[in-house]
Amino acid sequence: MTLVVDASVAVKWVASELGSVAAADVRRHDDYLIAPSLIIAEIGNALWKKALRREMNRSEAVSAFRLAVFHFAEFVPFEDFREAALELAIELRHPIYDCFYLALAERENAPLITADEAMLAAARKAKVKVRRI
Repeated sequence: MTLVVDASVAVKWVASELGSVAAADVRRHDDYLIAPSLIIAEIGNALWKKALRREMNRSEAVSAFRLAVFHFAEFVPFEDFREAALELAIELRHPIYDCFYLALAERENAPLITADEAMLAAARKAKVKVRRI
């Protein structure tokens, strides 16, 4: 089964946070994990913040980044569905960054996996299949 995974879940794969165990369970199955290519920047940004807060050092952040992106089967170029993401952002009054994940899940008819409450609410409002970890 194809699953669209957002950055809130991917970061939990490599950083000890509330929900890390549930996030790890997502990648233990034979599911085909995809995300918009934008996720690479979002994971990097989250790990950068953790390094700044000294929750991990530079080497740990770089290793965590490498590991997080390794678990994906595919990064779908977000340019492929940019207009759908913008339409959702306007309709939902929600940041376009999140709407790239929603648009991909909608296009692939695949569930979105998230740990983010705002994303969960937006997905439900957009009637996109969603699962919270």
